[in-house]
Amino acid sequence: MAVIRTEKLCKVYNPDTIPVHALRDVSIEIQKGEFTSLVGPSGSGKTTLLNMLGALDMPSSGKSWIGDVEVTSLTDKERINFRLHNIGFVFQHYNLIPVFTAKENVSFIMLLQGVDPKTISERADELLEQVGLGDRKDSRPSQLSGGQQQRVAVARALASEPQFILADEPTANLDTKAAMNLLDLMQKMNEEQKVTFVFSTHDQRVISRARRVITLVDGALYSDKEQEPKIVLEPK
Repeated sequence: MAVIRTEKLCKVYNPDTIPVHALRDVSIEIQKGEFTSLVGPSGSGKTTLLNMLGALDMPSSGKSWIGDVEVTSLTDKERINFRLHNIGFVFQHYNLIPVFTAKENVSFIMLLQGVDPKTISERADELLEQVGLGDRKDSRPSQLSGGQQQRVAVARALASEPQFILADEPTANLDTKAAMNLLDLMQKMNEEQKVTFVFSTHDQRVISRARRVITLVDGALYSDKEQEPKIVLEPK
């Protein structure tokens, strides 16, 4: 069974005035363990599609499933609860809580889930060790570099033990070294732990690592190709 499946997703903004067709009949499947990039020019619909996959926004028409749950049939309250337990998010601007330490940021989602305090503490420590920040668990975001903050965001995304992780331009604010280190980390988690990642990105550094590249143009599916991942460095 696919982790994510969509059927003829359409999204139209301003339907009653000047309609903008952000998505046009997009049907895709994402299998467990995939490392996939959604790509396309600005305005192509990739961020809109990522929001649909994450149940952050609902389509104008069409359906989507996560596992065997049709998320497009859920109420707003049901979708919030479903996201909490099934989907991990990594954002371009990290979205860490500034007054929380790294460990508190990772712990917060588990607290919302009602996990017991001992398990929260142990899992937060374990995840921060996995992303190479075990020695910075008491640091606040302002005390961490951009690359370190994004690693905390990855640990936070994993904390809920989600079915998959959606990453929206995760390397956009990182220099080459930090971006490569982050991609190394996520690729390792994908290969060793079978964590499913779906990226929305313009970044060739991310696209080159993907094993599948889905291209959108003007809101429609343009191509869907598998490829051999490789490391691409920025020219000096």
